[in-house]
Amino acid sequence: MGSVTSFFGGLCGKEKKIEEERLFRANDRPYNLSYQYANNAIRTSKYNVFTFLPLNLFEQFRRLANAYFMFLMVLQLIPQISSLSWFTTAVPLILVLSITAVKDASDDINRHTSDKQVNNRMVNVLIDGELKKEKWMNVQVGDIIKLENNQFVTADLMLLSSSEPLNLVYIETAELDGETNLKVKQALIVTGDLGDSTDLLARFNGQVRCEPPNNRLDKFKGTLSLDGQTYSLDNDKVLLRGCTLRNTEWCFGLVIFGGPDTKLMQNSGKTTFKRTSIDHLMNVLVLCIFGFLASMCTILAIGNAIWEGVGAGLSSFLSFWSYVIILNTVVPISLYVSVEIIRLGNSFYIDWDRKMYYPKNDTPAHARTTTLNEELGQIKYIFSDKTGTLTQNIMAFNKCSINGKAYGELFDFSGQRVEITEKTERLDFSWNQLADPKFIFHDHSLLETVKEGNPEAQDFFRLLALCHTVMPEEKKEGELYYQAQSPDEGALVTAARNFGFVFRSRTPESITAVEMGKQVTYELLAVLDFNNVRKRMSVIVRSPEGKLTLYCKGADTIIYERLHPSCNKLKEVTTGHLNEYAGDGLRTLVLAYKDLDEEYMDEWRKRHHEASTAMDGREEMLDELYEEIEKDLQLLGATAVEDKLQDGVPQTIEQLAKADIKIWVLTGDKQETAENIGYSCNMLREEMKEIFVVAANTPEGVKEELVNARKKMCPEAADEPSVISSRAGLLWLQKIERVEDEKVEGEYGLVINGHSLAFALEKDLHLELLRTACMCQTVICCRVTPLQKAQVVQLVKKYKQAVTLAIGDGANDVSMIKEPRSCLSRDGGGLKKKSVVFADTVGLALTDVRLFVSEPSPLSSGPGTTPHLDDNQGQNDKVCLETDGSNGHQEEAYRGYTRLSQYRPLHTTLGIENSSDPQSLQRGLSTVREWRAKGSAKQ
Repeated sequence: MGSVTSFFGGLCGKEKKIEEERLFRANDRPYNLSYQYANNAIRTSKYNVFTFLPLNLFEQFRRLANAYFMFLMVLQLIPQISSLSWFTTAVPLILVLSITAVKDASDDINRHTSDKQVNNRMVNVLIDGELKKEKWMNVQVGDIIKLENNQFVTADLMLLSSSEPLNLVYIETAELDGETNLKVKQALIVTGDLGDSTDLLARFNGQVRCEPPNNRLDKFKGTLSLDGQTYSLDNDKVLLRGCTLRNTEWCFGLVIFGGPDTKLMQNSGKTTFKRTSIDHLMNVLVLCIFGFLASMCTILAIGNAIWEGVGAGLSSFLSFWSYVIILNTVVPISLYVSVEIIRLGNSFYIDWDRKMYYPKNDTPAHARTTTLNEELGQIKYIFSDKTGTLTQNIMAFNKCSINGKAYGELFDFSGQRVEITEKTERLDFSWNQLADPKFIFHDHSLLETVKEGNPEAQDFFRLLALCHTVMPEEKKEGELYYQAQSPDEGALVTAARNFGFVFRSRTPESITAVEMGKQVTYELLAVLDFNNVRKRMSVIVRSPEGKLTLYCKGADTIIYERLHPSCNKLKEVTTGHLNEYAGDGLRTLVLAYKDLDEEYMDEWRKRHHEASTAMDGREEMLDELYEEIEKDLQLLGATAVEDKLQDGVPQTIEQLAKADIKIWVLTGDKQETAENIGYSCNMLREEMKEIFVVAANTPEGVKEELVNARKKMCPEAADEPSVISSRAGLLWLQKIERVEDEKVEGEYGLVINGHSLAFALEKDLHLELLRTACMCQTVICCRVTPLQKAQVVQLVKKYKQAVTLAIGDGANDVSMIKEPRSCLSRDGGGLKKKSVVFADTVGLALTDVRLFVSEPSPLSSGPGTTPHLDDNQGQNDKVCLETDGSNGHQEEAYRGYTRLSQYRPLHTTLGIENSSDPQSLQRGLSTVREWRAKGSAKQ
């Protein structure tokens, strides 16, 4: 339809020119209208009164059956060939078309109603020096509008001024990215001086030059020219349509993009109709029936010609069409209607399914489409994010490493590790009036180290209190609430708060903290933002004593590359701690700092200003400056944060594996963390024959590791993949390529790093990756970018021709979710994100895990005997689980389940040094007997 419109638009000379740059003036409508920028009206409907009938009929006649019966009705209007009345075909056809048209019209009327409601919202617009109420749809580019607290942002605006100090505004972006935490924006100082004076705002005549409309939510490039000066505009000075103004009495903004040009509408995309395999099958069946009908009519027409003899050509031709009419019932017009009714019934069954009800948020399942329901039963591959999908995205500060010493674990007098339970004594933070009462930590030595004034420990928590983007909210004196853009940041800032370094408030130019009871204000000179490429964040601050310091936190691999050589010994010790934390499934960050010279900093800030005001190559110039200053860092330590599993994830994964559904996890976490979560979720299991790790740093190394893994799984497999080319679709016009599955004995797992995946996705290696990965039951891709997620899904879709399902929960998963045929979503907690709740499919709460060791004779059967878990307790195996379904703290139980599912912690607990040594096993058995004798078999 869009191409048709553009074609006729081109004929009429109205085809819109591609916009390369946007230029407009404030308070100058005639000048801005000359560029014919779109106004602020939106339109999501498909039809209007005049186009509904032709467009809807065109869409319906794209179905072969409808087109066939229309053709049949036309034949029945010809008396020479029709033996049946035309209405015998017209009535059912019109009935089917009408029912579908009414349904489509109802949907489109709802769209019109929604559009009308949005377009008719009122907003204050500055017109001729006065604020006047105007409808949203009448707002133009270059207008100045006033927003008040809790109002939706009307269009994409450049922030001019606000009621808050330093012209800050607080916005909620739930409609854009699903995040309910508040974000801060700040106006330029030169426009902030305008305040709320309508006279000054009416005389404001700044000229804005910026990028054309696009769908990048996190980036904006532009400049403001005013009184001969040029000022840089970036994403921090722009309010996007769809956001909500919070905790701000009022603000004024200049309209940059309106209506269809706004980033919200640019991201909405066009609605595409997804056809299922059953739809394609029905079209093929109908086509085959057409062929059968045509052959029957041809045979009968030939028979008629033979019967009538010479000169029966015209009669036979007419009789052919007569037979087409007579035998029209061979093509079932009710086929599509029957399938649609069955789909509708299935969607109701999904809505009514009690096992898919999520009581915590009072959320039932909801089938948002009746088109794709049957695809759920044909899924072969599941692609899932980890954080927030398999895990709850609820973070808790668990452990840390400071200057080579690990904190967070407890040991008894003999040096043995003590397991932390709910009954373990918690740290008392009553000495800190600003501490968060919900924060839990058990290691007293860390608190003592901080109180003693250890400089490394205090710098560690000072960094956590300063290097972040958290916004504080103090409803009552001493009652702090943190609005964090990520749960990780919230957990780390809360930890610093409880250990005496309380982040209290911030402005664009300063950060105020309370350090061990003393209030300190730091001058904030620069913020070097975190992104998926940098994987680190830095702040540059000046202390009250005038000391300049850069504080940096980020992924271990990234920070390690930028450390000073003097940190090598400390780096080795910290790496050991990081590996331990990752082995426990914890999310880790490395912290570092650097003292700066005043003269160098002045020169660097000048270059930073030049780069930030450049229209071309701004990002590249800033990256160079960031790289320059973030080097020769001094290592402080590392943090470890726990991300708890979603309820019922291990059981659900187990059920999916039994259904022979292959699960691929695509995550940005480090390899060790992702592996451990894989064990916790039952995706990686000890009974797997082997788990391959691909972590090479060159294309040749990646290929070698993939080939070796494939040959171990299937030695007789050919060296080159067998790519089968064929045709599919209606009339077999679509050319497809398919890589056949190769048989493998047993189950395998594959773990591949992001840098290795980048090589494996290249053209000469992608089929090798596909072959090797598809032989495995579970694939985990670590340290992957959003683009790589989409490339992996696309690779499987293209060469496996399988039904795929993607599950994600954040903006970085959007590209992945767009690729497959199906996705799962949840509306809960006010979030509008794509995520999934894993139901407890077996109805079992793992709240009390007991370890039992039976004593059959096979213990002494030889060195090959090792304990393992089994559902049938005590029948063939030495170690088994017993659970009860009582209510309780499931998180603790899942951690226990994780420990029991991985045999190294189990051996350590039982004192088993060598699992292949019968005497060592016997010692473990004696340990359990002692537990039983003391009545303490619960572990």
